[in-house]
Amino acid sequence: MSSPSQSPSPSLSPSTPDGRAPLGSLVGKLLVRGMLAGLIAGLFAFAVAYVAGEPSVDASIAVEESGAAAEHAASHGSAAPPAAGGEATGHEAGGHEEEVIVSRDLQSTAGLATGVLVYGVALGGIASLAFCFVLGRVGRFGPRATAALVAAAAFTTVTLVPYLKYPATPPAVGNPDTIGQRTSLYFLMILLSVLLGIAAVVAGRRLAPRLGNWNATVVAGAGFVAAVAVACVFLPGNGDSVQPGFPAAVLWEFRLASLGVQAALWVAFALAFGPLAERLLAPPAVARTADRDPDQDPARAPAPVA
Repeated sequence: MSSPSQSPSPSLSPSTPDGRAPLGSLVGKLLVRGMLAGLIAGLFAFAVAYVAGEPSVDASIAVEESGAAAEHAASHGSAAPPAAGGEATGHEAGGHEEEVIVSRDLQSTAGLATGVLVYGVALGGIASLAFCFVLGRVGRFGPRATAALVAAAAFTTVTLVPYLKYPATPPAVGNPDTIGQRTSLYFLMILLSVLLGIAAVVAGRRLAPRLGNWNATVVAGAGFVAAVAVACVFLPGNGDSVQPGFPAAVLWEFRLASLGVQAALWVAFALAFGPLAERLLAPPAVARTADRDPDQDPARAPAPVA
């Protein structure tokens, strides 16, 4: 946001003022750097997910298996004699055992890594395109600061706000009959959060000339919080996402780990993408000057690239 007394950000042009690269080339290069930063962020997120998230997943699976065994024993009785050798067969011990297509060890290592890395690359590419649009349009920030703002906004709108209404649930724990409904509600909350975030940014920019940057930001932020609160009140709840009797400690650990994975992903993305974008858009000396004092040399501030 720029106050009337500040110099306006450089307007969009097919090439940069010093003739470095055309617009399409810059966007493509930033997209590649965003995907690379997303891959790096995915590695950090995988480490957090494996260390902090997998124990709670294993615990939830153990709870499900013990519950299934108890239901089978109650339905078939416990008077049946054990098999030869004193050991119960698979049907006697836990009911009908399904064939395991992918082992749990493979799911928690290669499967988890593949999913998180692909997710990180995809989000990194989308975030880099958002960076292209935001750079030079929302405040006179350098590439690193803009990358941090984009990551913070993405974490807030895509992860934190939907999490407050529909928190994560361990696998194989919720009611399977409501998976479709719960998934639809979660993505609807993400869409509403993103749209409300964009509306808050637009409102803040339009209020800045009258209220000043700080007051406009506060008003826009308060409006976003109020709109999110209204959406949370009117959207249906998710009361059947966790079956009764599930250990609260395991559920809490899983939800904290899920939020921590997302936080690690976006923090790592901001730290990785900021320097990569800075090296592309400005020489090192100019980039450092712009991040320290963007008004010191406004003619060299990064221009919007989308």
